[in-house]
Amino acid sequence: MTKKATLVLEDGSVYEGYAFGAEAGASGEVVFNTSMMGYQEMLTDPSYAGQIVVPTYPLIGNYGVNKEDFESSKIQVRGFVVREECLEPNHYLSTSTLDQFLKEYGIPGIYGVDTRALTRRLRTSGVMMGIITNDDTPQQAQEQLKKLPSYESIDFVKQVTTDAPYQWEPESNEDARETLCKIVVLDCGLKYSILRTMRSMGCCVTAVPATMPAGEILKLEPDGIILSPGPGNPELLDYIVDTVKKLVGKKPMMGICLGNQLIARAFGARTFKLKFGHRGGNHPVRDLATGKVYITAQNHGYAVDPDSLKGELEVTYVNVNDGTVAGLRHKKLPVFGIQYHSEASPGPWDSTYLFTEFLEMVRGDK
Repeated sequence: MTKKATLVLEDGSVYEGYAFGAEAGASGEVVFNTSMMGYQEMLTDPSYAGQIVVPTYPLIGNYGVNKEDFESSKIQVRGFVVREECLEPNHYLSTSTLDQFLKEYGIPGIYGVDTRALTRRLRTSGVMMGIITNDDTPQQAQEQLKKLPSYESIDFVKQVTTDAPYQWEPESNEDARETLCKIVVLDCGLKYSILRTMRSMGCCVTAVPATMPAGEILKLEPDGIILSPGPGNPELLDYIVDTVKKLVGKKPMMGICLGNQLIARAFGARTFKLKFGHRGGNHPVRDLATGKVYITAQNHGYAVDPDSLKGELEVTYVNVNDGTVAGLRHKKLPVFGIQYHSEASPGPWDSTYLFTEFLEMVRGDK
């Protein structure tokens, strides 16, 4: 028999549906993603740590789960809320259903929810904490919510970063080629696609913990450094900001999403929380130098305050939808950042050229 489940938001809103995945409850910040596909990449993206994710596309799970589309070693979301769960996926790479995938990693899901009504509420009221429960009444769930710490008060980067440095090895002999340069990626919650992309471009890529001191990073003798995306509030990451300050000017640097915010903070800028964030594969950004608009993949709930930017940094890209900062560049040093995902996954590949720009900057520095 199908068991009923309920999603309760901190404002008292109640959304009823049916349980799938693991038979468990979950709590976290409830956010929505506007991509039409890529649910496996969403589920395994470390930037979703501490969050319950709501895809706006109604049918989820129709092509199953495969071994190639993992963006980390496990599911990272706290819970998954969908309109319709596909019970019989059809794809030649599929190895399991979405239900089986969630069960394997102990993550609860709820289907049968009016996800578009839920999304409208989050757009109107802003993202908020929520609970998925199979047993508690809405009143009991709300009492639990009152006792939970807020999402923005938790350092999720320390929960998702790697425990030790590791080198991303080529997946096949075809990938083995002459190494052009050595790149270190500071893992604040990185997606494997960043490592795959850099390796495919001929780089030797090493991921290191977000807590690794600048001196230890420089001992690895990198030619360039990437600050990865990641979850949570950048205002809690002073220990990484201090590392970035010590690395700036020593090696060329590229920041992606959270990495962009860390660069901004290292130069004295502030960040702020967006009302409902930018999450999906369809966000337009404008290149201020050329006027060209790119469709980008994004996943962040915070942005850089443009009024707090100092003289060293200049804005290079803006989000067309709301005018927020979508990219920065240092006026003199080989340092730049973007507030979107050049590696996509899921999303368009419009912005992969930025990795090429980064490598050209690295070669110029060498």
